[in-house]
Amino acid sequence: MSALYPWLKAVHVIAVMSWMAGMLYLPRLFVYHCSAPAGSQQSETFKVMERRLLKAIINPAMILTWVFGLWLAWTSGFYASAWLQAKVVLVLILSGVHGMLARYVRDFGADQNRHSEKFYRIINEIPTLLMIGIVILAVVKPF
Repeated sequence: MSALYPWLKAVHVIAVMSWMAGMLYLPRLFVYHCSAPAGSQQSETFKVMERRLLKAIINPAMILTWVFGLWLAWTSGFYASAWLQAKVVLVLILSGVHGMLARYVRDFGADQNRHSEKFYRIINEIPTLLMIGIVILAVVKPF
């Protein structure tokens, strides 16, 4: 491994932390947005917050996570490891959840939300559970 490897890993970890912070916060915004009447100042404020969080933090962080994660997997040779392949599956699922949350941002933006506060409270737990699995695979490398 090159001397650049620890720097690549640091950028990857920073990107993951940023992505997860956004993925945990966005559904919480949805919970509160549900109680705001459509067209109200409060609803419009939530729309701005959700859109900015997605566009300025979550999307770039996900891209950086993937770019540096794949780079690390390739340069380290871990791409053939079973633990990394399992981790990639969980990250793919997390990416799918990301896409689902992006759709909800568009729905709220068009005043077309179809879900309840309870739904978003449950959705809020999915990134947490995926993160736990991903961290265990990355740190413990159980297989």
